[in-house]
Parts: sequence; C-alpha cells; structure tokens
Amino acid sequence: MASAQLRQIPRKEVGKHNQPDDLASWVIIDSTVYDLSRFKAMHPGGLSVLLDPEVAGQDATDAFFALHRYEVLERPPYKRLRIGLVEGEKPHLHGRIAGQLSKVPYGEPTWLSDGYYSPYYNEGHRKFHEAVRQFFDEIVYPDAIDREADGKRPSQSVIDKMTALNMHAMRMGPGKHLQGRILMNGLVKPEEFDYFHELIITQEFARSSLRGYGDGLLGGKVIGLPPVLNFGSEELKAKVVPEVLEGRKFICLAISEAHAGSDVMGLQTTAEKSEDGKDWIINGSKKWITNGTFADYFTVGCKTEDGFTVILVERGPGVETKQIKTSYSTTAGTAYITFDNVRVPVGNTLGEEGGGIFVILSNFNHERWVMCCASARSQRGIIEECLKWVTQRKVFGKPLHSQAVIRSKLAAMIARAESAQNWLENITYQMCNMSYRQQAGKLAGQIALLKSYSTGCGQDTARDAVQIFGGRGVTQTGMGRYIEHYHRTIPFDALLGGAEDVLADLGVRQALRAMPKDARL
Repeated sequence: MASAQLRQIPRKEVGKHNQPDDLASWVIIDSTVYDLSRFKAMHPGGLSVLLDPEVAGQDATDAFFALHRYEVLERPPYKRLRIGLVEGEKPHLHGRIAGQLSKVPYGEPTWLSDGYYSPYYNEGHRKFHEAVRQFFDEIVYPDAIDREADGKRPSQSVIDKMTALNMHAMRMGPGKHLQGRILMNGLVKPEEFDYFHELIITQEFARSSLRGYGDGLLGGKVIGLPPVLNFGSEELKAKVVPEVLEGRKFICLAISEAHAGSDVMGLQTTAEKSEDGKDWIINGSKKWITNGTFADYFTVGCKTEDGFTVILVERGPGVETKQIKTSYSTTAGTAYITFDNVRVPVGNTLGEEGGGIFVILSNFNHERWVMCCASARSQRGIIEECLKWVTQRKVFGKPLHSQAVIRSKLAAMIARAESAQNWLENITYQMCNMSYRQQAGKLAGQIALLKSYSTGCGQDTARDAVQIFGGRGVTQTGMGRYIEHYHRTIPFDALLGGAEDVLADLGVRQALRAMPKDARL
C-alpha cells in the first residue's frame, strides 16, 4: 500500500495496542504504523522483543534501526504489515536510492560532493557519471547481490545490457577499439573518452558490486584482452575482439601457476612447435585464474625455446577447467586450468616469440591502476557504512560516535581513503597527458606504490570497521554484512596484480634508478 493510501492514525491510538494478548499489536517505525499481530510468532528475534514496553505500541524507530537495515522495511512481506501513518507526520528516512548521490560526509569523492570543486572533471564527466551510476544501481547491483549469494556467473542479461552501451569496450580504456562505437547512448564521443571516464566506470562498478561478482563480471577481459588488442595479428583481432567486446565470448589471463606467481620467468607451462612448425603444442597448468571456468579464450604465458611467450588459446580439446573455491564467491569463476597437448596455430602468438615478458609487463600498469580505482572507492563505501552505524547505534545511552576511540578510527579511515583517491586522480591526470611509452617509463613505479598503499589502507580500514561493528562485523547477514564481506575479501586486492611488498619494492627500485648522479646531502 502506497504512503498516500495509508490512513492517518493518532499516536494515542497506536499506544492502546500494546498488550501481550492484544489481537492488534502495533508499532511505529519512521512515522509509519505496522500491525505485527500475524508476525509476532514468526519474528526471528523472538516474541519478547516485540512485547518490550519500549516497543509495543510505541515509536520503535531507534530500536528497529539498532538491529535492522532499512532494506528490511522494503521487502514485500513487511510492506504488507503497514496499516497507516501517524497523524500529521510523514516518513523521512530512506535507504539506498538508485542513482542518488550520498549526503553522508566522505560518502562520495570530493568532486561529487556539494560545494566542492575539482580541476580534473568537466560537465561531460558529470553527465556521464550520472548515467553510469543509474545503470549500475538499477541493473548491476541486484544481480551482484543474487550471484554473490548463489555463486553462478553474472547473468547474460546484464552482460547484454552492458554491450548495448558499449560498456565492455569502455572498460578497456581509451583507444582505437572505441572508434565507430556509440558510447553510453552518445554521452561521450570515442575521441573524447579519457581515463577519467574509465575511472568513473570502475569506481561505480566497485560501489554497486561485491568483490567476487566484481571479478566475475568479466574482470578477466580487462586483463586478458589488452595483450590481444596490443600484440595480436590483425586477423586474430578481427576474430576475437568483436566477440569479446560484444559479450558473446569471454576471455581470461592465464599466467599464475602453483609453482610461480610474481616470478613470471619461473613458469612451467610449455609450448613447443609441431614438426611442421604450424602449431604450438601446449602442456601444463594454471591456477587462480579469474573467469577461467567460463572463458572461451585464454591468454596464456608459456615457457618456449626462446624464453617466455604469450599465446592465445581457444577452449577446445585438451583444455580442462575446474572451479577453485576461495574466500569470495564462485561467481568470479576462479579456475584451475590444465592444458594437455593442446594444439594452437602459431598465428595466435601475441607479440614476438620469446618476448612474452614485455607483453605481460606492458599490461601491468593498467591492471594495477584499475585495482587502485576500485580499492579507493570500496574503502569509501565502508566509511559510509561506519558513519551511518556510529550515528544510529547507542552505547551507554549515547551514540557510538561519542566514544573517542571510535572517532579516532573514523579519522584514520577517512584520511586513508581521501589520500588514496587524490593520489589516484593525480596519476590518472598524468595518464591522460602522457603517451603509452611515457606512462611505462614514468608511472610504473608510481602506480605500483599506489596499489601497495591503497590495498594496505584497505586492510587497515577493514580491521577498523570490524572493531566498530563488533560481532555484526563478522556476521554475513544483517547490519554488518558489507563489513564482513569486505574484511573477508580484502586480501584479494593485496595479492592480485602483484603482492603489496613486491610492488612497494618495485616502486622504490624505480625511484632509485632515476636518482641523479650529482645529488648529495
């Protein structure tokens, strides 16, 4: 029943329905009157909670929001319990509203906050952001919740709707692959699309998604397709790229093995030429490969006679994939892959034979930058959850934020998220103004350090958030479910794309390499 159709009920009338044996047990939540008569026996928290003198027949708004998220009130079974509005009052609280900017302090990046300015974003970026947020809130978020829970791969209907907007192509960043495409219903021209547009997509995706689903919704494409785009033959690109960017086929990056992770040159999967020299024959295995369970193409790192070579393998005879269960949902399609005498045309070689290390290293900057975008935005979402919680949670008769130790944790969380976002936007601006070769020379160290810093900040924020939410922060349902999820899955950010310690060391080594010979104290 819509609010306009609900009858007006005086508060005194509500107060009369508060007895244990009353056939009509009423409560008020946000000026809305609920009749709990038929619900009392089914209440998950037991009957005694509803019979509490401060709840039965009373305004139970504070008591309700100390235990439940707003979304509970929006579920059909509970909507049916509404019988009226308190006379002369209107509901004023709300939960998640699709497409709307958050008014919670630090709930949005500065450039999206009222009264603040940014030199990086123009009006076109703002209109683009508005449309992207609406899309992710309405189309992606519901599917993310369902698929994270049931473990199935992201729905093809969502993938198709992303295709209609050329979202898959935009997630690859600026480039020739955008030419001739209508982006986001014409909101931005291909030649005007820049890294800030891609940053917007990535951050809105992180905001409206969950960690496993975030990788499952073709995260493998973001890291597996660039080697094809940048190093594949024209014939190979003409076949593969349209299929992948239109969401008809899926691709993943298959580098890591049980024997080698960051040590790319230690890979043991082999590729040998056939006797006629026309095919590669590949043998070996790959592990922890995102989207591997449902991929049609695999960008595979192999040991060859000349060193290390990257080859595009199409799913077929000899290719086997098995699901690996990790800390996040199986919707990510994390796989163990075996190659048993798999024959692949030599024309599927990406880059030079023996030159695979350059192919992979050229891919790292963008992959790590994408992860920095997602990390900074995910931390902000946790801060928003915490600020809401400390405001509505009461301890010792006062809001939780009355405790100095809680405010100290919030201060640290905010500082980490803001510093990561500002460093990220600075690097993104450099990317917009540097050639690909300049980026490789000047930004590899900066991006490596930012990723190490961002994911380290994320782990600190996850730990602080659990302390703020207490037991709810380690419970997969209810008030702290997003905190629990973030705390459980944050290690993925710290490992994927390069472990924190390895990247921090890379950043310092890059800096030392640029040290001027004449610098002295």
